Amino acid sequence: MSLRIACGLLWVALMGAGVAQAQRVEPATVPLQLVQVAPAIYFVQGESAMGSAANQNFISNAGVIVTDDGVVVIDALGSPPLAQRLIDEIAKITPLPIRWVIVTHYHADHVYGLQAFRALGAKIVAHSAAREYLQSDTARLRMEASRQELFPWIDESTQLQDPDQWLADPPWHLKVGSTELVIKHVGPAHTPEDVVVYMPAAGVLFAGDLVFRGRVPFVGQANSRRWIDALDKLLAFDARIVVPGHGAISTDVGTDLRQTRDYLAYLRQTMGEAAANMEPFEEAYARVDWSRFAKMPLFAVANRMNAYNTYLLMEQEGKKP
Repeated sequence: MSLRIACGLLWVALMGAGVAQAQRVEPATVPLQLVQVAPAIYFVQGESAMGSAANQNFISNAGVIVTDDGVVVIDALGSPPLAQRLIDEIAKITPLPIRWVIVTHYHADHVYGLQAFRALGAKIVAHSAAREYLQSDTARLRMEASRQELFPWIDESTQLQDPDQWLADPPWHLKVGSTELVIKHVGPAHTPEDVVVYMPAAGVLFAGDLVFRGRVPFVGQANSRRWIDALDKLLAFDARIVVPGHGAISTDVGTDLRQTRDYLAYLRQTMGEAAANMEPFEEAYARVDWSRFAKMPLFAVANRMNAYNTYLLMEQEGKKP
């Protein structure tokens, strides 16, 4: 038997064992509680941490709006067991069905729970700019890694879900019973498909990962220039309450939007100067004064990666005519 065939058989055996274990997955056990934001509006707040098997990938927020004709959920959390926990919590406050799930963007911690909602018959809505990601090797490889790193909460039965309805510009108005929601595309920013959800009657804005409150943002491959522009646009909603993608709700909207904005602007300023001067990244990173942000949660985990990605972005922007 060749080594390649032997390795292949071992892989099949391991995968079969993984599937067998996945069938015995217990319900998510992390603390998860609906918190009321305004009348008939709730959210759950994920941990300020990187996703892991220990925290069951509960690191992002999800929103819940109860209307007189059903429930609207904003984002689906980071695994099917977490999504089922959220579904169970919703059932405690209303017997009405979950009709819609609005995806603010297709990052794993916000969408790996979608299949639990689809199983209930809820319609999934997302912006059409997510098509490219859903069809990409990046999405496939991220899922494969998650099945290893986040097992058993993510396993072979976990699958990415396409929307039932693709959105495109301009703003889309969703009316559920007597409740009207405005869904606006503000990407490319944190991701190309970023949307925000605004409930005018309550003055509540679900901002997705355009806003990280009380922690260092995850920048990744974001278009930080457009992200800053998008944060300025959010102020035009005149929201009284903002539910961020990560962190506690904000009632001091201007201050909290500017906190994310200022961090991104500082990355662009410092890394832009380094890229323009052809200064090596490591030297630039060591030289920069990070004290303004160093005490924020996840600074040690995320800041160097954010700075490096911004350095590369600023190099690319500098080369454009």
